[in-house]
Amino acid sequence: MPASDSAWRPVFAALANEATRRVYAEIVLGSDAAGSDLSPSRRRHALDALAKAGLIVAESDGWIVGEVFTEVLASAPRPPRRTGVERFLTAEGRIDRYPANLGEREELLRHVVAQALEPGEVLDEAEINERLSRFSDDTAVLRRYLVDAELLERTASGSQYARVRTP
Repeated sequence: MPASDSAWRPVFAALANEATRRVYAEIVLGSDAAGSDLSPSRRRHALDALAKAGLIVAESDGWIVGEVFTEVLASAPRPPRRTGVERFLTAEGRIDRYPANLGEREELLRHVVAQALEPGEVLDEAEINERLSRFSDDTAVLRRYLVDAELLERTASGSQYARVRTP
């Protein structure tokens, strides 16, 4: 089966039928009698649908599993590889994970603080949490990372926060 944008359609059509799906499962599991519980015409129809979709291939001693999944996946366009801090953010700009590499983590944190606070701005804890909630549900951890990286400072009372340096 040639790889194309619609190569998945016959695969889904074949597997949408319960009897055909069961015959395919039996072939995948190595059964020599796949579909033997079906009438001869239903068995032939199931085998034909599976072969047309590229899910099975006829061999001299029976059927083998085809390479259709590999072909369909290979034909699909790959999303562009994300670089920089984008690797650690969801499409919505939220932190997906914190990098283990300290340099990469600091780069991510510099990005967050640049987006969340203006230079010279001083915020109380509720305000900083509100700003950081755009990036993470766990604002306490994110706030701690920003303070530890010396990108955010706390007043002595711990009630206000300010950006330390320009990222």
